[in-house]
Amino acid sequence: MEFSEHLDELMICRLDSTKKEVEPCTVVIFGASGDLTARKLIPAFFHLFQDKVAPDPIRIIGVARREKDHESWREELWEACCRFSRTQPVERQDWEKFAQNIFYCQGDYGSDFATFERLKSMVGEAEDERLRNNILFYLATKPSQFLDVTAHLDESGLLLRDPDPPFWRRVVVEKPIGHDLASASALNQGLTKHAHEKQIYRIDHYLGKETVQNILMFRFSNSVFEQLWNRQAIDHVQITVSEDMGVGGRGGYYEEAGALRDMVQNHLLQVLALVAMEPPVSLEAESIRDEKVKALRSIRPLSLAPIETQVVRGQYVGGKVHGEKRIAYRDEDRVAEDSNVETYVGMKLYIDNWRWSNAPFYLRTGKNMKAKCSEVRIQFRSTPNVLFAAQCGTKLDNNALTLRLQPNEGISLRFNGKIPGSTMQIRPVRMDFRYDSEFGAYTPEAYERLLLEAMAGDATLFIRGDEVEAAWSIVDSIREGWSDQPLTEREFYKAGSWGPDAADDLTARQGHNWREPEGGK
Repeated sequence: MEFSEHLDELMICRLDSTKKEVEPCTVVIFGASGDLTARKLIPAFFHLFQDKVAPDPIRIIGVARREKDHESWREELWEACCRFSRTQPVERQDWEKFAQNIFYCQGDYGSDFATFERLKSMVGEAEDERLRNNILFYLATKPSQFLDVTAHLDESGLLLRDPDPPFWRRVVVEKPIGHDLASASALNQGLTKHAHEKQIYRIDHYLGKETVQNILMFRFSNSVFEQLWNRQAIDHVQITVSEDMGVGGRGGYYEEAGALRDMVQNHLLQVLALVAMEPPVSLEAESIRDEKVKALRSIRPLSLAPIETQVVRGQYVGGKVHGEKRIAYRDEDRVAEDSNVETYVGMKLYIDNWRWSNAPFYLRTGKNMKAKCSEVRIQFRSTPNVLFAAQCGTKLDNNALTLRLQPNEGISLRFNGKIPGSTMQIRPVRMDFRYDSEFGAYTPEAYERLLLEAMAGDATLFIRGDEVEAAWSIVDSIREGWSDQPLTEREFYKAGSWGPDAADDLTARQGHNWREPEGGK
């Protein structure tokens, strides 16, 4: 066998070793009467069941305070699935087959230990030993209840602190993981008293999006782009996650969180880590997460320069989005009339490592903006101004690569081309790849992929404790820099715009400007 063939065989084995199969298991959902269960979790399990990729057999046990029996809960979930399923209409006969696996356990999981004894008894009733022993605990509860529920699971013997037993127990925790570095560290320490870090799956639904996962595939499987993925070729990177809706009924929550905690600490910094990370030594979960943490820890401390030169905030005032009138944030329900909470954040970050030294990363997110979109724009360096610049002027644009995460998911490459004719005229043109035209319209819901990976024991798409803390350390330094200062006139923006004037100042200092996203709607 040739050496190159042997090497290829070894690499294939290395890649295949990461694939994990799902085993029959019981899924216990705490907070079973909540919105997350109805809108996301049960429809996701139903789709997995329909597609024949769910564990076989599987049991789903919901735990909540409200008094109801198995049948009444199943009927509630049927109505929810009819509203929120991605496949419409939902066939009743398909649902009935799935619903046979759903059960309800009533009780107060926050303070009543007897609830966990009833749950333990219900788990033990399963005839299949694998259903009794392989258990996924999903904490769709308030963050303040994470530690109490985990402690009770440990005390009752339902959760065994062992990462590699003959069977498995895992805990899925929803965001937010704390509200600052201190609280996140305390929560992580509390959770690991009752479960090993390898048993804890911190979920960020953004990482379950097919297009977000494709960032790694695109980067490391295409040599033509990987060779350009550095400061020598790239001038700067822009990451945009904009929303065309206001806070709506979440005014009370937003008064506590703001856009910085709600979006930057998790979604935007996770995307940045995937874009900026070094190649992992393998596709194993820990190898990938190691590199993500390294990227986050390489971000230049924001305390090294005045905060206003690195981060801007904004708050929307009245305006129109898609022709629809929108009220100001301060006029929303449960929002203080003099609130200084940010609904927009724009920031400039530097990653101090060999690959990215002095290449700025611009991040922005906001509510009530001109369009709903998520994308990563890689702006390449300009060519020397010796041939076309004098003749073409501003029509000679820098090359750019855009990864559209949502909507209109796809990838486009922008370059300069000659306009047909007798004169040397030039303009930017675009090569475009779209998921829907290449693979069809179907893209799995994020929760489907994440639930499947949690049941399979693959933590690649979940956030490790040190990742959470690295992100919070960045966010905390920003909040300290703002120090409850009131918003200025340049920090307010009209609903339906791309953000405040102060955000343009942020990019202009480096001779850059925000580019309007390609995929917004």
